[in-house]
Amino acid sequence: MITDIKDWMIKHRWLAIILQLSIIIIIITGVRAWQLRDAISGKAPDIQAVLLDGQNIKLADYSGQPVLLYFWASWCPVCKITSKSVNSIAQDYKVIALASWSGKAEVVQQYMDEAGLTMPVIVDNQGEWAERYGIKGVPASFIIDAAGDIQFIESGYTTEYGLRLRLWWLTKNTKQG
Repeated sequence: MITDIKDWMIKHRWLAIILQLSIIIIIITGVRAWQLRDAISGKAPDIQAVLLDGQNIKLADYSGQPVLLYFWASWCPVCKITSKSVNSIAQDYKVIALASWSGKAEVVQQYMDEAGLTMPVIVDNQGEWAERYGIKGVPASFIIDAAGDIQFIESGYTTEYGLRLRLWWLTKNTKQG
């Protein structure tokens, strides 16, 4: 039986590769769906908090323009990669980053300094904002349109280009509308 499967895979190499990739995609999609099972949709709850640098911030202040809400944690290896992309995006678009379950402000600031991150960050150590948005795992990104509605939700690794494209699309549609 095992030799039959091996022989089939050798004879149909491309089909076997496609089958294996399909299984991987199904698993990744399932994990992402599970992580986002409680994520909210519709109108984004307003966030009112103090940034790491001491400034007050309200999500409502960004009304009329797209915003990226980025939930991350200092202990998360995938967040380490994604945070650099989000930091770059923050140079061109409105971004609010929430460091969930990452320790006190001093710990988050030290992490930010060591990683060279300058994006605006709210310390969400108890996960209160993450809970309000239905986050079960990090990283998670919510892209909110100019009207304050959640348009896109991503969980896990997301490319900088993917996030930028979504923000660009919402910006373009805001200007036309």
